Amino acid sequence: MSDLTGELIDGRYQLEKLIAAGGMASIYVAMDQRLDRLVAVKIMHPHLANDEEFVSRFIKEAKATAALSHPNVVAIQDQGWNEGGSPAVFIVMEYIDGNTLRDYLFERGSLSVEEVLRYIIPVVSALAEAHSLGIIHRDIKPENILISKDGRVKIADFGLARGAQLGATQTAESSVVLGSVSYLSPEQVQRGICDARSDVYALGIVLFELLTGRKPFEGESPIQIAYMHVNDRVPSARSLKPEIPENIDAVITKATSSNPDHRYRDARELLNALRTIQEEIDPQKKQLSLELDLPVPPTRAVKKSKVPRGEIRIGTQVIERVKSLTQPIKTPEISQTAEIRRRVSKRVKRNRIIAVILVLALGTGGWYQFLGPGSQIAIPSLVGLTVKDAKSQISALGLNADIASQDFSEDVDSGLVMTSIPGGGGHLPKAGTVHLILSKGKERISIPSISGLTQDAATAAIINAGLKVGNISEAFDSKVALGMIVDGNPSAGTKVRRNSIVDLITSKGVEQIALVSYVGKSSDQATNELTDAGFSVKSSYAYSESIPAGAVIAQTPDTLPTANKGSTVMLVISQGTEFVFIPNLFSLTEASAKTSLESLQLKVSVKKLGSKKVKKVTGISPKVGTQVKRGTVVVITLS
Repeated sequence: MSDLTGELIDGRYQLEKLIAAGGMASIYVAMDQRLDRLVAVKIMHPHLANDEEFVSRFIKEAKATAALSHPNVVAIQDQGWNEGGSPAVFIVMEYIDGNTLRDYLFERGSLSVEEVLRYIIPVVSALAEAHSLGIIHRDIKPENILISKDGRVKIADFGLARGAQLGATQTAESSVVLGSVSYLSPEQVQRGICDARSDVYALGIVLFELLTGRKPFEGESPIQIAYMHVNDRVPSARSLKPEIPENIDAVITKATSSNPDHRYRDARELLNALRTIQEEIDPQKKQLSLELDLPVPPTRAVKKSKVPRGEIRIGTQVIERVKSLTQPIKTPEISQTAEIRRRVSKRVKRNRIIAVILVLALGTGGWYQFLGPGSQIAIPSLVGLTVKDAKSQISALGLNADIASQDFSEDVDSGLVMTSIPGGGGHLPKAGTVHLILSKGKERISIPSISGLTQDAATAAIINAGLKVGNISEAFDSKVALGMIVDGNPSAGTKVRRNSIVDLITSKGVEQIALVSYVGKSSDQATNELTDAGFSVKSSYAYSESIPAGAVIAQTPDTLPTANKGSTVMLVISQGTEFVFIPNLFSLTEASAKTSLESLQLKVSVKKLGSKKVKKVTGISPKVGTQVKRGTVVVITLS
């Protein structure tokens, strides 16, 4: 995405600086010109703005965060579409001037228990409020925890949040891809489901990382890390740093249990556990804490008597009131026998209840064990295994396995198990069949050749290949006609994912360049400047009686104001005058005479007379001062 710094969004927000960029959006510091304050503006990448799913997820983040009213949640202030200027879907948030918790980890390596509690309790408090509204964050990680310069802690990025009031849950595949794999709970990896306990798991991983300075699971690929979250137990933090207190280690162990039922039910339970630890470390925390969000205890309803009007119930006897004043009231004698009957009645009633409970328990247990889920076999996670290993594991459980289908995967290598039906954690009766879905590896589509096509034809070719057309730009091209497609970006033949964006480049024709005449100017200047302008230069040479040697005699083309970039310009360069005069060479040695004549581009013929050892020029033909053409043969006589 191009940098929009300087743009005015929605006629109100002046973008001042790009501070972050991700897969879906970029975040800018902006000035709210209406209220004169700094804000953070999150703008979706333009190539995603046409995808309804991404726009829906983007707006869902605004709604999720706006539904929360908590001091430790980054406040949403506005959301909309920029109708003037650059097209943009945006969210306006309060601007937090500070760093992320990840920055603190990079700088410090790990934090003390007191520092961890100081930073994490506000985050857990904010999530407790979210959970009470049915909102699940689903992407808890140090990068999404902001700490301002004045020490305020804020949680951001509810882009993966879900809740009843926010619409339907995303698919399992999208949630696994979009979430940060190092903090995904086992149930998110296996079945793509999550609830408040999934956020608790991620908080436990963050606690582990803050205290130890490392993540519990590390691998070469995301699929390896996800596999470890499903099949391995998060190690004890004390095994890496023995100085970590046992009580906080126990909190991490419970929060990161692979079984969601063994974790804290939601962030509120985790918050209570952490505050208890904080009060044990510093008792003054309890005195200074202001529990302003405690729910008001409900008033108790007055318990109404079940005895009907006009009756008095004693034990199992009912004494009716006398309807006539003339009839005497018969009051039962509360004798020892009646008291015994009342006690026996309670015991019998209790025994009957116990008997019913036992019968129900036995019946339920029998159904569970022989007919219900207890009679079925749990399916392990098979993701990333070879077919041989997967079938071996399934066979050992008394189940069968077959290959149901194959599909492309960005995370699982070709030939390995991508998923199974039922998935890991599901159940089957004995001798049931597990259907394996194998990976065909990463799907890559070759961008088709579109050079020379019209824009409509190129668009059709891109869409038919399973790709999407992005921006359209123009460029000069000497080979492709005006208005036709020069190429795509990425270029033809490049392997890309399905639904990738291909930008089109249309031809503006051949670029025209201003042409200057260099007649009479230095050939070196002419050659250098024409070449730098984009022309091809070819030179020839000729004699001239008026143009000095090395200057341009003629240029083709010469009179045109412009010419095509890359076209050829012919230069005729002067070799000087065609005629020279025979110099006086008398008394010179042979070598000196030859050098002098050859410098004038004359040819030399030598005649030697006499027996002297050192001979000198005694004759010249043609005679000295004669005008001759260059290349003429001059005869010198030595004696």
